[in-house]
Amino acid sequence: MVFQNIRSLREDHDLSQKQVAHLLGIAQTTYSGYEVGAHDYPTEVLLKLADYYQTSVDYLLDRTDDPAPPKRRA
Repeated sequence: MVFQNIRSLREDHDLSQKQVAHLLGIAQTTYSGYEVGAHDYPTEVLLKLADYYQTSVDYLLDRTDDPAPPKRRA
């Protein structure tokens, strides 16, 4: 499944797939596979992306249109 918000965030931050892959500690080809829907995103990758982009996993997965990050638990 292709999640448009993930690609849009990368492009809005003027990042290449290679740069994001480096941030995640994975190969560019692996990241590309996630972005085009050939592979599912592992939970760890989704959490890292949400933290990096300061948004929620729900936003990354197109489950909400609100990019605001969730409030942290105390």
